[in-house]
Amino acid sequence: MTKPLRSLSGLIDFDCAARWGSFKLAAQELHKTPAAISLQVKQLEAAVGFELFTRHPRHIALTDKGQELAVTVARVLGELRAKVTALQDGDEEKILRISTTHSLAIKWLVPRIHRFTKLYPELDIRIDSSDRLADMEDGSTDAALRFHAIEDGDPELLFRERLVAVYSPSLLAPGQQALTLADLQRFPLLHEHSTEEWIHLLRENHILKGKYDFSRSYSNFAVLAQAALAGQGISLVSYAIAYEDLRTGALKMLACRCAPYPRGYRLVVNRSKEGTAKIARLRAWLKDEIDEMRRSLD
Repeated sequence: MTKPLRSLSGLIDFDCAARWGSFKLAAQELHKTPAAISLQVKQLEAAVGFELFTRHPRHIALTDKGQELAVTVARVLGELRAKVTALQDGDEEKILRISTTHSLAIKWLVPRIHRFTKLYPELDIRIDSSDRLADMEDGSTDAALRFHAIEDGDPELLFRERLVAVYSPSLLAPGQQALTLADLQRFPLLHEHSTEEWIHLLRENHILKGKYDFSRSYSNFAVLAQAALAGQGISLVSYAIAYEDLRTGALKMLACRCAPYPRGYRLVVNRSKEGTAKIARLRAWLKDEIDEMRRSLD
């Protein structure tokens, strides 16, 4: 029969020891003795019913279950600390918490967020990049930029995405200005998870019959864009993710017909924050930035 957790102090001590990999160093951070940290962890192990650390003469190491619990505890404590800080600050209107995917944060939001902070320097911007869906009800997130299947008439749809084939100028032969559809058989065609979208593009351009190299796949669009930048092949990636690299010339876009792609980015807002000035400012700024990107695509 499982035992209930009766104290959060054990979780805090466990989180600290897991981060440091040491009871001694955790004790220094928490201003306790190593023996006190060790006792708290032992009591937590007794409560959860499994070992969290393997104890060695000179060090400790997380067990497999301990590692899994450590990830969850770190996330929950982080959210708790963020909420306490926000309540202590006493001015929610000056803090704007934005959640988005790793790819969009790295390749689109972060490179341009300075323009938003220049307009509104009084706002404290906090960006959480995670492919895990944000909880819009627990107060840890004000607004989320998410990649979704498109629904007709969605008022929060910001941008209907398009997949584009991009490559590094380093792939060009001497004197060659741009790659063409005929070059697709010369290089690896890099993709995210499956070849389905590449097949759609090849069919749209009436070149499905051919010998293509689909041997390399990647976990997300940001990694795909980086692979293209490194000259590893031609990537089929979302335009928003490739936009900054296309704008600077670090990547080039293959001239071809794009296959229909029924996904796009939408803004999801915490219901309790709808109508606030900070959300209105974010929504207007996003619209301006995306309108500029859309014009360049058109």
